Amino acid sequence: MALIDEMLEDAKGRMTKSVDSTRGELATVRTGRASPHLLDRIVVDYYGNPTPLKQLANVATTDARLLTVTPFDKGSLGGVEKAISESDVGLTPSNDGNVIRLRIPELTEERRKEMVKVVHGVAEEGRVAIRNVRRDVMSDLRELKKEGEAGEDDERRAEANLQKQTDDAIAEIDTLLKGKEEEILEV
Repeated sequence: MALIDEMLEDAKGRMTKSVDSTRGELATVRTGRASPHLLDRIVVDYYGNPTPLKQLANVATTDARLLTVTPFDKGSLGGVEKAISESDVGLTPSNDGNVIRLRIPELTEERRKEMVKVVHGVAEEGRVAIRNVRRDVMSDLRELKKEGEAGEDDERRAEANLQKQTDDAIAEIDTLLKGKEEEILEV
């Protein structure tokens, strides 16, 4: 049935977006290794406009423990440095007048455990978003059956298909979580 197929396709798209969003959130969690994604959430006050850091500067990884931030406009150097200092990434910028260097300190065992809890929370948010998509579509399917627009067999088949999509999306989030957890706990 075309309407049911459309609903399942929409659900799949929304679940994929939830997985991608979770992947992005996990990338911004600090692991003790330098990654330009650590600074993705930083917003700089650029001449009175809140502007994402990646639009104002080139962020590069020069080695495993060092990030360099090179602003395109040297006048924004102070604002970029201030935004990094005030952010929740917990890094102290050092500025030589052209480039801001961010040394990534070694994570302590206690900090690693805290980070694991943070990534578990991010993954759970992703799982909840996926389950919400499933719940919404299940409700729509039942509504179709109640209105007589779909038969019981069509509804059952669609629900089974939807459950498989849900299981696949949650498995993908679990895989992302496992990888991030290993990355954090790696000494």
